[in-house]
Formats: sequence, structure tokens, C-alpha cells
Amino acid sequence: MPIPGGTHGVGRSLLRDDVFRRLRDAIVDGTFEPGEQLKDGELADWLGVSRTPIREALLRLGASGLVQAIPGRSTTVTTIDPRAVRDARDVIAAMHALAVRQVAGRLGDDELARMRAANRRFAEAVASGRVADALDADEELHRIPVAAAGNQALESVLDHFDPLVRRAEGQRFRHDGGASVQVHDRLIEALAAGDAEQAASVAFEIWHSLAPADEDPSS
Repeated sequence: MPIPGGTHGVGRSLLRDDVFRRLRDAIVDGTFEPGEQLKDGELADWLGVSRTPIREALLRLGASGLVQAIPGRSTTVTTIDPRAVRDARDVIAAMHALAVRQVAGRLGDDELARMRAANRRFAEAVASGRVADALDADEELHRIPVAAAGNQALESVLDHFDPLVRRAEGQRFRHDGGASVQVHDRLIEALAAGDAEQAASVAFEIWHSLAPADEDPSS
């Protein structure tokens, strides 16, 4: 598939993380298909940025297993290994459980309000079939307790493995996103009540129940 046409650039002020998310999401949603070559010059033109943030983003995606750099050739989108997704899912589940256990009862009213607002946006996106928006709202919701925990090692692990599981998340949201709204509510209320063990249990359930691409997400 060629680089998409007609897409507006994202501006000179685009941050490295923004470039990374745009490329990650283009792989996750199938805009860039497995086996497709990604050339940094074409990607830079598409997003309206220099090649430097593109190359940095491709390095991060390579470390996460979404692309493979072949010496002397352009970078190629990988075919996702279901076993790698399961392994990443298990690690992410443990990290989110750890984060919410640490911050249960410590989140401020503003942080809890932002989680509830993100869940409302998530519910609206799922109801209207906007999977990309649902993924963004879900990421915002879960990153609030992670940021509050202030554990940089934990955040680094999540940044590394998150791209592999986003495809499984999208699959879930297409099939049964409504159920995730209710589970998010349970997580938020456990955090508000200071119930660390319940919050950790719900967080682990959310992530550990993600099904890789070779599994039925409704099973």
C-alpha cells in the first residue's frame, strides 16, 4: 500500500511522541500492511516533518517488534507473532496492576475526573464505531494512574510493549467495546475508594483478557 495521499501534515511543532503515535497507529489500523516497506523520506513528506523524528520513531517501533530494519533497504512492517502479543500482554497486565495498586486512594479529584471523562469519550467512540478514537481514549484513561505512580522503569516497559497489544485492543473494541466501559468504571471506583487489591485485580483483568490476532476475542 502506498503512502496515503491527501493527508494534511501535522505541523513543524510535532513532537517525537506524536510522530511515533501516528506511525504506530497507521500500522495497527492496517494503513501500512505487513511486509510493506516504509521509507523515511516518504513518511517525512506525509507527516510534514524532517527525517530525524521519523527515524527515531522507526527505531522505537523496531524495538517494539512492529517493524524490521533490513540493512541497505527500507524498513519493513512485520507480521505480528501471536505468541509475542501474548507475552507482551502478560507483561503489560502486570505493570498496570502494579501502577494502580500503588496509587489507589492517592489520586486527586481532578485525576479521577479525567479518567471518568476519558471513559465517556471511550464509550461514545465505541458506540459510533470509531475504533481509533476509542484506542486514544483508552490510552489516556490508563496513563493517568501510570503517570501518578511516577515509576519511570514501569513507564519504559509499557512504552516498549504497548504497540504490540494495540492491535488486540482494536479487535476487542470492534467486537465488545461496551463491556470495557463497565470494567473501566469498576477500575475508577476501586481507585477512588482506595481499594488497592480490587483495583489491581481489575487492571490485570482488563489487559490479560486481550486476545491476540489468532484468538477469538469473544471467547
